[in-house]
Amino acid sequence: MPKVFEYRGWRFHFFSYEGQPREPLHVHVAKPGRDAKLWLYPEVRVAYNRGLNAKEMRIVLDVVIDRREEIEEAWNEYFARADEG
Repeated sequence: MPKVFEYRGWRFHFFSYEGQPREPLHVHVAKPGRDAKLWLYPEVRVAYNRGLNAKEMRIVLDVVIDRREEIEEAWNEYFARADEG
């Protein structure tokens, strides 16, 4: 489970296996007992939310919007290496 970064106790990550064919670019966000998945394109939007309240979801959305390029770079780097080997 490659971690992209942490922010205020939230873990922003993706899974090393994201389907076959691979799902479109997205990120998972988790704290114990709560998690969400967000699509990054064409705009950042929630795929699912399990337990985040409205305030937490707004924070997570803002972080993903602000750091979308960083998440995309981590995704592309990870899966480029995975596809090579």
